[in-house]
Amino acid sequence: MNDKSETSGQSASSSGSPDDKSVLAAAFSLKNVSFSVPSGKGTLEILENVSFSMEPSEIVGIVGRSGTGKTTLLRLLGGLMMPTSGSVELNGRKVDGPPPEVVTVFQDYVNAILPWRNVRRNVGLALEGKVPKDELNARVMEALTMVQLETRTEAYPWQLSGGMQQRLQIARALVLRPQVLLMDEPFGALDAITKAELQDEFLQVHEEIRSTVLFVTHDLEEAIYLSDKVMVIAGPPGHISTSVKIDLPRPRNQVTTKEHPNYIAARHTLHDALDPGAD
Repeated sequence: MNDKSETSGQSASSSGSPDDKSVLAAAFSLKNVSFSVPSGKGTLEILENVSFSMEPSEIVGIVGRSGTGKTTLLRLLGGLMMPTSGSVELNGRKVDGPPPEVVTVFQDYVNAILPWRNVRRNVGLALEGKVPKDELNARVMEALTMVQLETRTEAYPWQLSGGMQQRLQIARALVLRPQVLLMDEPFGALDAITKAELQDEFLQVHEEIRSTVLFVTHDLEEAIYLSDKVMVIAGPPGHISTSVKIDLPRPRNQVTTKEHPNYIAARHTLHDALDPGAD
């Protein structure tokens, strides 16, 4: 059974208006979504009665222990798997396959990037044969500029640091101008300094493109720092046990944001939800 609770507070939102390059963000809605698979002992319930909604341009973080169904939830949202019961809707339409306006970025960027293609051709791959060459080149440079790789267009993946390879992976998503961006542990494999830099770059990019974003992470502080709302998935089977609106001003700062009383309060609430036995 779902044990849903929500901490009150005004959801933070970015200031400013979208420019001409911005996309029309989309809204997600999940209604009583469950997912199970056959097992040697019958049926293995992975997710159970998951219900929540996302507003256009909202950033939502999902945190939870290993084995609670976070990646499965991401795949259901991206239309890569279908729920056993319940429904996933995007802008009021049932998701019954990968929607063209949704792009998913998985953690394993090393294997996702094509080593025989340089940075420019890696980013442009998804648009090849679909848009005129001039538009392709312009969108590739636009995406690379957003992630600060515009000077490395001819470099190959093996010539890039881990942080740059993750930037490249994100640029491959941004070139599609997604209405929805789904990310699985987007910065999980990076050192602390590089992670902080990419978090701030990601927030700057979101300010420009205004996509709806959902990401899963094991890093509670990352979830609070980036998000407008953080949800805890408990289990198994996975269910949303806690939802906390993050009332923090934007733009955010790695030092002052984490000293804000609302940040500290959210951290305590979410920590307790992840570890109910903690003092």
